Amino acid sequence: MKIKYVAFYHYHSVENRDYSPAATNKIDYISNSIVELGHEVEIISPSWTMNSQGFYCGETKEIANRITLKTFSTFGGSSKLTRGLKYLFSMLQLFIHLLVKTKKGELVIVYHSVMLSLPIRVAKIIKRFRLVLEIEEIYQDAQTLSNYMKKNELFLFKAADKFILSTDSLKTKLKIKNIPSVTINGIYKAELPLNERFDDNKIHLVYAGTFDPKKGGVYTAIEAAGHLPEKYHLHVVGFGSESQLHEVNQLIKKVDSISDSTITYDGLLKGKDFTIFLQKCHIGLSTQNPESKYNDTSFPSKILSYLANGIRVVTVRIRVVEKSTVGNIVIYFDEPLPEKIAEAIKSVNLNEKYDSRELLNNLDEKFKTEINELLEMNYAKKSV
Repeated sequence: MKIKYVAFYHYHSVENRDYSPAATNKIDYISNSIVELGHEVEIISPSWTMNSQGFYCGETKEIANRITLKTFSTFGGSSKLTRGLKYLFSMLQLFIHLLVKTKKGELVIVYHSVMLSLPIRVAKIIKRFRLVLEIEEIYQDAQTLSNYMKKNELFLFKAADKFILSTDSLKTKLKIKNIPSVTINGIYKAELPLNERFDDNKIHLVYAGTFDPKKGGVYTAIEAAGHLPEKYHLHVVGFGSESQLHEVNQLIKKVDSISDSTITYDGLLKGKDFTIFLQKCHIGLSTQNPESKYNDTSFPSKILSYLANGIRVVTVRIRVVEKSTVGNIVIYFDEPLPEKIAEAIKSVNLNEKYDSRELLNNLDEKFKTEINELLEMNYAKKSV
């Protein structure tokens, strides 16, 4: 089969299209897993340019073995009106593409986005393709959405025939226990050892991820480092808006100036550079706010990034992590207080036997078996 995979995806730096690094990494992993099962994948990206000027033509390009990327035309602009027109132009092109290129019963995977709800649902009604909806989180639990957008999100959930879920708790939340689904917490790809640890007699910690203050993880990690002794060094690696980056750097300077430990901002690292850097560290931190509603259903993807590179994980205790397939290999703290997090960090015994890569290799094989069954189930029904 050739599987269509609709998602906001980016690869061309000049065009500067809207995308999420974490989402792109997971799309790559799932696409490559499907290819390993003998299928082809066409990623269809409606992402528009974030540039303030210019016009960029869409194209179809092979980006990996048996994986192609379809993009649409987009134009630059920074005014509120232009941003709205860019969105409408992209959604219209996506809608037309699905009408022309899909067939009845065909399998289409869609990476859940509230903005995609209307064109996907209408195209599905007209063409009657089978919708496999990939859900990472319920956005109305994590963001402030209008009532219209909330309804759009729920309507898309109801339109799906199958699901790829980030946590098992989404089944209960969305009341879809009897609908075929597969759960994948994140990227189950163990990275090959590429680098040695830092060798300066210090214990190196890393916080990798968003600087979004609503999730709060980076701020909590920095404040926790202020309660650690001199032998610890926290590296902050992540992304956010210019104002968020400024706030993070200001907090780093403030805490670093009064603490015994060392705290540095090491930029936004991607691809191989990110992998090499993680492998130089000893412990990864997942310190998001446990009280946020999205924690009921959203799995912290950074945990699997840490495990894939063979480093230990200190994380807030939330149900989706405890009940996950990696819940027994991480170290927890129960209260999101800097002192408590520091205690959990200091409790990590780096001399204990530890092999997170073996666990991920097992999960990788399990996921491929399950996604293959889901795909074949759709294929079989199509031919009935």
